[in-house]
Amino acid sequence: MNAVRVHRPGGPEGLVYEEIPDATAGPGQVVVQVEAIGLNYAEIGRRRNADPASLPGPMGGEAAGTVVEVGEGVTDVAVGDRVAFAGVTGAYAERVAIRSGAAIPVPDSVTSKQAAAAILQGMTAHYLALDAFPLKQGDTCLVHAAAGGVGLLLCQVAKLKGARVIGTVSTEEKAQAAREAGADEVILYTQVDFAEEVKRLTDGRGVDVIYDAVGQTTFLKGFDCLRPRGMMVSYGASSGAIAPLDTSILSRGSYFLTRAGMAAYTAGRTELHKRGTEVLGWVGSGDLKVHVCAEYPLAEAGAAQTALEARETIGKVLLIP
Repeated sequence: MNAVRVHRPGGPEGLVYEEIPDATAGPGQVVVQVEAIGLNYAEIGRRRNADPASLPGPMGGEAAGTVVEVGEGVTDVAVGDRVAFAGVTGAYAERVAIRSGAAIPVPDSVTSKQAAAAILQGMTAHYLALDAFPLKQGDTCLVHAAAGGVGLLLCQVAKLKGARVIGTVSTEEKAQAAREAGADEVILYTQVDFAEEVKRLTDGRGVDVIYDAVGQTTFLKGFDCLRPRGMMVSYGASSGAIAPLDTSILSRGSYFLTRAGMAAYTAGRTELHKRGTEVLGWVGSGDLKVHVCAEYPLAEAGAAQTALEARETIGKVLLIP
């Protein structure tokens, strides 16, 4: 089978499309014939910072396809089942062996491309808006990178929960995409100071919660536009790592801060499946619309990552084996 692996740290030229041994199902595992692979910004960091001592190494963690082999002891998944998975190393491949418990059923109303585009980032939006800071009717949230893969889904989930959504983006094209996803107000942070604009839009009160995957360039300024006892939810750092924090900044408004991650919100099979099933159910019903902006052949993973890294994309990028 063919796969893309990283052979040296640094730029996208370190990604190599090559033939590797076929995936096989061990005890408790299934093999998925991959039909679509979701690209995520975290994979760029893994490529850049790959450990030379452990190369070549697998890439990717999110995909959807059809089960073609089941291992010993597997009773909950069968050959022919359509499934999606996230958080599984090595998804940049034609076939992937995964734990049977990681296989989330894909409804007939959802395509494999939709499932691959929604499963990881959709579950991220789900835990952010329903658990990290549970939004309710009347809340106001600030979504940074509102036209990104998570951002577009998070805007929609926030609206499902009855919240007012303020999004930040870099271009007018991205602003339009965020509005179409339900953002009530969109701030072009390249043109105005987003903290001052948030204060204006909230009559000086500030927002109840900030969902921040940007990190270095947005994090500290975010505290200038939180209401007293509001929450900062940091869940990524696409612009660079956040510097060590002097927690006295929280005392300015008795703010809450959390660094949220998928692992803690999908810690067991029950929670993983409940979250994933609800997200794919929303996709199937049309309540959650997935925006796929580009598809690349698996062999062109380097080009796909380059587009994502340059922030040229709106929504989700897919690799197709």
